[in-house]
Amino acid sequence: MPMSPAAYLDRHASDLTALLHRLVCIPTVNPPGENYDAITALLTRELRASGLVATRHPVPRTWMRRYLPSDQLDHPRYNVLGQLAVAGARKTVHFNAHYDVVPVSGQWRHGSAFSGLVDGGWIYGRGTSDMKGSIASCLLALRALRATGTAPRMNVEVSFTADEETDSALGAGWLVTQAAIRPDYAIVMEGGEGSTVCCGHNGVVWLEVTVHGRAAHGSMPERGVNALEKMSALVLLLGDYQRKLERRTFVTPEGKVMYPTINLGGTFSSGEGGKINTVPALARFSIDRRVIVLETAATAERETRAFLAAAARRIPGCRITVAKVSENHPCYHAPKHPFFAAMARSVTRVRRTPTTFNVSTGFNDMHFFAHHLKIPTLGYGPGGQNEHAVDERARVKDLVAAAKTYADLLTTFAG
Repeated sequence: MPMSPAAYLDRHASDLTALLHRLVCIPTVNPPGENYDAITALLTRELRASGLVATRHPVPRTWMRRYLPSDQLDHPRYNVLGQLAVAGARKTVHFNAHYDVVPVSGQWRHGSAFSGLVDGGWIYGRGTSDMKGSIASCLLALRALRATGTAPRMNVEVSFTADEETDSALGAGWLVTQAAIRPDYAIVMEGGEGSTVCCGHNGVVWLEVTVHGRAAHGSMPERGVNALEKMSALVLLLGDYQRKLERRTFVTPEGKVMYPTINLGGTFSSGEGGKINTVPALARFSIDRRVIVLETAATAERETRAFLAAAARRIPGCRITVAKVSENHPCYHAPKHPFFAAMARSVTRVRRTPTTFNVSTGFNDMHFFAHHLKIPTLGYGPGGQNEHAVDERARVKDLVAAAKTYADLLTTFAG
């Protein structure tokens, strides 16, 4: 009797962890964008070994100059695209994951943040959960289909993209506008995990607020305008804005109530020339404004800027300038489409528990496919623990379960 893809994956769990170990051992830290050449060369080979036509696309330097600071231009960006045409298939599904990881700090369980070591049923290292584990699960699912002679029922596209940990402009943003992709559905392999499938996520607007004062000697503060004091008053008034946002709610399919949030001062600083005996002439702080799916990034930005301007006018002598750092769009697709139902059935078959749909408070690359390509897009991957933190890790059985889920969807849903 021929072996099923699920049985193959059970027997080859060690192949999955071995591949993830190789991926984690390549420290693709962003910024600045290290070792992108090495990992994309490996990923291209792995896709070809799984039977896909795979191409590595260097991002043109003109694009890099548009989005990168000058000190990162010597770190080239690449995106990898694999494609598999299936005889008789009418629809195409696209799998996406990013291969970059955030910087590391602290003392790790196994010494190095890039060990990729398995311990107690978990594999440790930066990127195991976010999101090289998803890459390994996807590649092993494709390998299982080929090894068992099981044909997918849809055409398959797979992309491994750069720079999600910054703003994705040179990764998924480049892919959806410049690459020859034609998906009908997309799976971004994070956002949902276990028995939960992600059908949307919040967007975000990042702003930097500069408060302008006037320097003076610290012994004569009345001769200056203290930018820190003005900033403090402005921050207090922003509490009114947060309370206003809390009245704007959206209920997710799982019944969770979401509302826009505002986080102040993830970064803050004084201007040049600051000294303990000087009245500060400048103060800066950041605003992280989360955008729920009932809003748009553009309207959230306009509203936040308007509130800041009005609040500054209420503070005597407060002069501010506001600059946008970045934005990401929210996205949401009510999970009524057959594609979502098919994924729910695959998750339930593998996990043996009912599937629920969630909307993520964070953002990922789903919106590039949902917002720009306007196709049904969901998020699902193996997940893990301690993303962006010390001892990031993924559970081996969850990596295998995710691979089984991808294989099950590919062999049961034709679109």
